[in-house]
Amino acid sequence: MKVAVLDINGKETGRKADLSSDVFAIEPNNHAVYLDVKQYLANQRQGTHKSKERAEITGSTRKIKKQKGTGTARAGSIKSGVFRGGGRMFGPRPRSYSIKLNKNLKRLARKSAFSIKASEEAIVVLEDFSFDSPKTKNFTNILKALDLQNKKTLFVLGATNNNVYLSSRNLKGSEVVMSSELSTYKILNANRVVLLEGALEGIVTNLSK
Repeated sequence: MKVAVLDINGKETGRKADLSSDVFAIEPNNHAVYLDVKQYLANQRQGTHKSKERAEITGSTRKIKKQKGTGTARAGSIKSGVFRGGGRMFGPRPRSYSIKLNKNLKRLARKSAFSIKASEEAIVVLEDFSFDSPKTKNFTNILKALDLQNKKTLFVLGATNNNVYLSSRNLKGSEVVMSSELSTYKILNANRVVLLEGALEGIVTNLSK
């Protein structure tokens, strides 16, 4: 699969990038995609929710009324969950929501996500670039040149580039990641996936293991 390589001005460089059919042109496995996205979202949950139960409430432990003869239900403590100010019955407790998935399934999900984006023609290949210093305006100019300023974009770098990352950090709709940091959720959540030339080899290597 051949895709034209663009420069930072949005013009074709005359070169073509070869996107591996083993990564960008497979039959998408929707269930693998579902499981990987589910795991990503579940892992974002802190799981620190907690409510006090009756044993943790401050209050008297005396029996608030006699056992029999009142015509109402028996009650042994004002800290019971049936009373206002009492503890919550079966309330939430701290827990981990993390889910374990096999590596092969996660690779299949990411390849499926790339194939979906390739079929939608939502993948852009950009020549490698760098900034001398972090400057949001420089990154914004690239988005304008590629006509992506109003779209969710995911830029995938082949190597660490701190200036590019810092230049994009203030922009709500754009995210810059390394090829090793890709997730199925991030790929599918973006309207356009911008792959730098230097990232292509790393993507194919990581997803072909």
